[in-house]
Amino acid sequence: MTRKNDRNSGANTEGRNPDGTFAPGNPGKQRGARHKATRAVEDLLDGQAEGLTQKAVDLALDGDTTALRLCMERIAPARKDTPVNFDLPAMKTAQDASQAAQAVLQAASEGQLTPLEGASVMALVEGYRKALETTELEQRITALEATQ
Repeated sequence: MTRKNDRNSGANTEGRNPDGTFAPGNPGKQRGARHKATRAVEDLLDGQAEGLTQKAVDLALDGDTTALRLCMERIAPARKDTPVNFDLPAMKTAQDASQAAQAVLQAASEGQLTPLEGASVMALVEGYRKALETTELEQRITALEATQ
């Protein structure tokens, strides 16, 4: 009789080190390997997608609310994000980012952006500011190295 903990006890560790990690030369499962239950379900459903979809649609049209919800979630999934429109000044230098941040704060304070939208846009502004700052620093270092 095998105990549930045999796998972790070191007694049943073929191809593994005593601590349970894979031994050298044993990489474990291949990348992207599927669990046997997943493969079994995929094999059962292979070639049945059209029929199952039609059945779900038929059930939904007959008033099955669960099937209706399932179909609607596929037809019109809930939006995870919405576009926002407001004036944002152009950023050509890292210093311009402070003006852009001010514009985001102004838009949020006036109700053009929700606080969550403002935070998302502010993260974009900050990422762009870092990229501009890095570019400026690289140009300065290159200029300094050229003069030496």
